[in-house]
Amino acid sequence: MVEVQARHARWPERLWIVRHGQSAGNVARDAADEAKADRIALEGRDVDVPLSGLGEEQARALGHWFGQGEEGDRPDIILTSPYLRAVQTSHLFRDCGGAHEDTSICMDERLREKEFGILDGWTTHGIVNNLPDQAAFRRLLGKFYHRPPGGESWCDVIFRLRAVMDTISLHYAERRVLIVAHQVVVLCMRYIIENMDEQQILAIDKEGDVANCAITEYRLDRNIGHEGGLKLVRYNITAPMEKEHAAVTRAPEAIVASRG
Repeated sequence: MVEVQARHARWPERLWIVRHGQSAGNVARDAADEAKADRIALEGRDVDVPLSGLGEEQARALGHWFGQGEEGDRPDIILTSPYLRAVQTSHLFRDCGGAHEDTSICMDERLREKEFGILDGWTTHGIVNNLPDQAAFRRLLGKFYHRPPGGESWCDVIFRLRAVMDTISLHYAERRVLIVAHQVVVLCMRYIIENMDEQQILAIDKEGDVANCAITEYRLDRNIGHEGGLKLVRYNITAPMEKEHAAVTRAPEAIVASRG
């Protein structure tokens, strides 16, 4: 008996998940780590941290790559974290041909960076020196479950991202969707879409950091279930930057507010 394919899939035809370009915060964090400083030299809100010059180059390279057709069809909807570095990445991407000039860029606060609470702005060195109880809790619970006061665990991020996936299935089925967000968001989206457990996603995290403007791509497979499903095609691809000789940056997601 021949199985009848679903006429209307639940998921997008394509889903790309991209980390924003390098931010000024990434640069400041690297400098603080090198100096073994306790604090990252940044003022103001994390949400307002802009792209660095290199981050702008990376976003343009990503837009050129999509515009030249090397990633197949371009997105017809862009969903972005409301953090400035993600919004800037989205606009530079579209302006450089990554999507049609009329493509909507929709901010969704559920795609925001993981919140670090009282750890915001501290380096790993600074946490050990000034907040040793939190360092101990994190070692005991692990990054997946540790929630600093005022902040979030990975589980908290996953909870809000499940709601994002519901929105995507409701409004963007069979479309081409690009998400621009943050390193933890990329990893937690993989956790949700691929139905992983804690050990599986942390193993992927341990293999290496998500590069700035790297591409993670899913395509609709209509043979999965009754309504189709998303199948991973590629993960953490940095070819756009390499083609235009823009430096590839892989800032780690530490136990502190890495401004990632």
